[in-house]
Amino acid sequence: MSHLLDQAQIASILSTYGYWAIFVVVALESAGIPLPGETMLVGAAIFARLTGAMAIENIVVAAAAGAIVGDNVGYWIGREYGTKLLERYGHYVGLGPEKLRLGQYLFYRWGGTIVFFGRFFALLRILAASLAGANHLPPGRFFIYNATGGIVWACVFGYGGYFLTAGFEKIKGPIAIALAGGLAIGLFMLWRYYKRHEARLIREADAMLSQRR
Repeated sequence: MSHLLDQAQIASILSTYGYWAIFVVVALESAGIPLPGETMLVGAAIFARLTGAMAIENIVVAAAAGAIVGDNVGYWIGREYGTKLLERYGHYVGLGPEKLRLGQYLFYRWGGTIVFFGRFFALLRILAASLAGANHLPPGRFFIYNATGGIVWACVFGYGGYFLTAGFEKIKGPIAIALAGGLAIGLFMLWRYYKRHEARLIREADAMLSQRR
């Protein structure tokens, strides 16, 4: 989605709407709408460095606030509607009752890590909060990891874009590719682990969920 906005378009939007543009775009992306929130953040940081028309500290605050608010909206949507949709239609994509219980168990154990690091990957940035809600990650834990991830992400890409200016756009691509490669390897290893221990994990999930009822 990043190709939808170039630097000139970002500058025009920021000149008209200021920090609210950053907040709204990042919040909507975090809530589950595929908008280029990260591109907006980096573009705003470059715009601030080149023109001095905006304060980088306020840009980072706006992006972090948008990430936190948007993720909380996505979490609520997932919690209110995602579970029902998965229970009703999950079997069409191989997510029967056992797999749904296992998903809740895995999010209970590692959901905070998924929410935190998901902030740095485009697809997970859109989906992580809703998945956390649908899989009943405890609200308190979600808020802590969500807020921490949003603040760290806003600082890394905001200050990175500001101090490295246009050069950050050149290194952001290779960094994203390296992170995506690491994520793919990690997911493959988790899949192998799951296939080897599927029965035990389902038993643990059933035991945990029965205790929480």
